Amino acid sequence: MDGNIMDYLNHWTWWVFGVLFVIVEILVPGFVFLWLGVSAGVMGFVYLLLPGLSAAAQITIFAVLSVVSVVVGRAYLRKHPTKTDDSGLNRRSAQYIDRVFTLDEPIVNGLGKLIVDDSMWKISGPDMPAGTQVRVTTVEGVILIVERADPQVAPKPVSPGPPSQPNEGPPP
Repeated sequence: MDGNIMDYLNHWTWWVFGVLFVIVEILVPGFVFLWLGVSAGVMGFVYLLLPGLSAAAQITIFAVLSVVSVVVGRAYLRKHPTKTDDSGLNRRSAQYIDRVFTLDEPIVNGLGKLIVDDSMWKISGPDMPAGTQVRVTTVEGVILIVERADPQVAPKPVSPGPPSQPNEGPPP
């Protein structure tokens, strides 16, 4: 092999780079290597159309294609996010909004604790004695904001998950 390795860049080299980038994307997800793979594949086709390109020109075109594809790809994904069946994924506290629970401990000076399913949560709301039914109205960080539950309004149905604790309000 005499000469510089850059002298051996051709369309097959770019397509192999493209496949390798896609494999890396599969192993290390993040939607960056995917766009680099797409750019390498496109560069392979560019080289087929213009076989006399120097190695420096090929790398420059690849770099420009990579930046453009990453920027365009991220902008597209920002405008068209991946839809999921569980919109509360990674927002565990959001699933408790509108659910009714019975206080095991009183809320004193606007703060208290509540056992929800298998976890202890800090709660904030008006002072109430233990045994009062409360409804989670919103979440602020890791604190559930509660209010006295209206007995005439049925609690929000609970999605299937771990078995409920006995402190949970009446079933819907």
